Amino acid sequence: MKVLKGQDILALGFMTFALFVGAGNIIFPPIVGLQSGPHVWMAALGFLVTAVGLPVITVVALAKVGGGMDALSSPIGKFFGGLLAAVCYLSVGPLFATPRTATVSFEVGVAPLTGESPLALFIYSLVYFAVVLAVSMYPGKLLDTVGRFLAPLKIIALAVLGIAAFALPAGSIGDAQPAYVAAPFSQGFINGYLTMDTLGALVFGIVIVNAIRSRGVESPKLITRYAIIAGLIAGVGLALVYISLFRLGAGSHEIAANASNGAAVLHAYVQHTFGSLGSGFLAVLIALACLVTAVGLTCACAEYFSQILPLSYRALVVILAGFSLLISNLGLTKLIMFSIPVLTAIYPPCIVVVGLSFVKDLWNSPVRILAPVMLVSLLFGMVDAIKGSGLAHILPDAVAHLPLSEQGLAWLVPSVIALAAAVVCDRLLGKPREALA
Repeated sequence: MKVLKGQDILALGFMTFALFVGAGNIIFPPIVGLQSGPHVWMAALGFLVTAVGLPVITVVALAKVGGGMDALSSPIGKFFGGLLAAVCYLSVGPLFATPRTATVSFEVGVAPLTGESPLALFIYSLVYFAVVLAVSMYPGKLLDTVGRFLAPLKIIALAVLGIAAFALPAGSIGDAQPAYVAAPFSQGFINGYLTMDTLGALVFGIVIVNAIRSRGVESPKLITRYAIIAGLIAGVGLALVYISLFRLGAGSHEIAANASNGAAVLHAYVQHTFGSLGSGFLAVLIALACLVTAVGLTCACAEYFSQILPLSYRALVVILAGFSLLISNLGLTKLIMFSIPVLTAIYPPCIVVVGLSFVKDLWNSPVRILAPVMLVSLLFGMVDAIKGSGLAHILPDAVAHLPLSEQGLAWLVPSVIALAAAVVCDRLLGKPREALA
């Protein structure tokens, strides 16, 4: 029976970690660290629960069903499960997340050096997606190209930044903003939830499983075990990155007191600490981070859609890379404006399907539980999406002021109520007749 060597398992863990760490993961924690001040570690704890815990749990859930999101959502039926999977793949793939990796890496790492002209963005994105296309054409070699080459480079760059954050703090910790003084843990929890790494985990599951299979491993138990180990390695790596970036942000009060986002905090820190080399270092770090994530997303989307469309994997890689290139040239601001409401709406049912997959054997009929709870979470997730799009005025007052609505979690309480009602109905109705026959 084929098994993975220790170095292959480590490379798999590095690859999984590298797939997750995009520019958003790097530029988001510093602003939370800056704004939380003395409460930084309580905010960090809440952030780690949702930005590390949920994605790792999702990788484990997918590994148990063979890596595909459609298998995870099978209790709600082939059509609706496939529809949810397609929406997730498109959203975190060519419509939003993949193009955003190019625009974020351009604006954070390259635009300060070249200016933000449309021509500069086009040239950068053309080269960027040419590299994505070249690497994505050979998914069986991802463990070598990403796990053994790109991921270590990325980890070295992050390690330099992380060690510097603790060894060379830019200054003392400043005052916390009122929201972090009142509830640092919940603020961190909500901000970690909004990174939406769980959606990325749903997409990357198939990439991780296929990377294991590319080494000749066929045993479902071994595939699950290796995927769980990879998820845990990635989780530890993510936690270390976030902790160092929280420390970096918390100590940057004197040099970035008025920063409005994490990119500004990072720019200020690397310029202060590394001098003229700072901008170049940051450009390489962000480009590496984004490139690996874009490759993972492109491979995952091509793998998925090649199974349901009459197109080959390679043809889909070309189409997806080309489409992402076009969308990326809309610019970061428009991309974020369009993507946030969509992602906010589809995230809750994805959390539900992952969470309930671990206890599906407790129900007489999983579909009785999963279908209504996912529907309720989607409907109320759409409430959060409407609020996030600036159209809150069209919502009735009762809906606009639901519990946890201000935190972007209006779906949570109704989903718990729907789960309780569904469990009662499941118990009353007993086993389905097909199962009894």
